[in-house]
Amino acid sequence: MLIGELSRRTGVSTRLLRYYEAQGLLEAERGPNGYREYAEDAVVTVRKVRALLNAGLTTEVIRVVLPCTRGEQQPGFDWCADLRALLDRELAVMDERIDDLQRSRGTLAGYLEQP
Repeated sequence: MLIGELSRRTGVSTRLLRYYEAQGLLEAERGPNGYREYAEDAVVTVRKVRALLNAGLTTEVIRVVLPCTRGEQQPGFDWCADLRALLDRELAVMDERIDDLQRSRGTLAGYLEQP
């Protein structure tokens, strides 16, 4: 399928699809005319990428995690080597960011309480 059809079927812009390809998350063959041609399973791959992005993972982490996913909508995991440790580290980073945001929020709220 061509990039426009993949975009329509997934709701992801062609620009993002090209970005996913550049990041190594999505594969396309080039036809004789130079157009990108995607396999049918690209729809599932894009859905997995979107779900993992929505979980807060970076494209760099997704590139490692993606081969260990299964399922079509909400990815499940086949626990490949070191995958659990990688996701545990990502969760710890998210927790640190949440703590930082809560501190910043508290500081800002304190400013707003002043006359």
